[in-house]
Parts: sequence; structure tokens; C-alpha cells
Amino acid sequence: MPDKSKIVIWPIYFDAARSRDEGRMVSREYAINEPNLDMIITASIKSGLKPEIEREKKHPKTWHKPEAAGRILVAKKGSKSATLKKIAGSLKMKYKKQATGKRG
Repeated sequence: MPDKSKIVIWPIYFDAARSRDEGRMVSREYAINEPNLDMIITASIKSGLKPEIEREKKHPKTWHKPEAAGRILVAKKGSKSATLKKIAGSLKMKYKKQATGKRG
């Protein structure tokens, strides 16, 4: 378990194909299709964050899917939702062709 000074961020948080109950934590407006760990790493760096990468970790809802492995840890400088919105904005800019226009 990471220490309390870090925020855990999983790619599933930005997946447009998932509902909030299935683990998505940003609105569909900011979600993208099939996010992977490398996309999240790139977006977090572009957002001015310094991610710690843990490629071997698996989200509890996708533990059985080898392609869904990995998470990042970033320093807690505000709320988790504010950090996710910052990363989601970078994701949307870089991967806007994949971004959905649906609200959710």
C-alpha cells in the first residue's frame, strides 16, 4: 500500500468504455478509449507531475487481464479529483481522436 502522501492512479480511471461503477473516475467527456499505462505516464508528465511507475500492479477489478497491468503514483498536492482532471485534460489533448463526445 502506498503512503498517504501519494495518489494512486490507474488507467481504468480514464476508460470511456467503463461506467463509474466499473471504475471510471472522470466524466465521459474527458475519458478516452482503451487507455494504457504509457498514455497515463505521458499525460501525467505533460501535466507537470512526476509519476512513480509500478508496471506489475493490477487494479482489483481487472486483476485477471494481463494487458491491464500497471499504475502510477504521484505526489499529493491537492485533491485526487483535481489531479485526475489535470491528467484527463492532457489525455484529451493528445488523444482527442479517441475521446468520446458522450456525457456521463
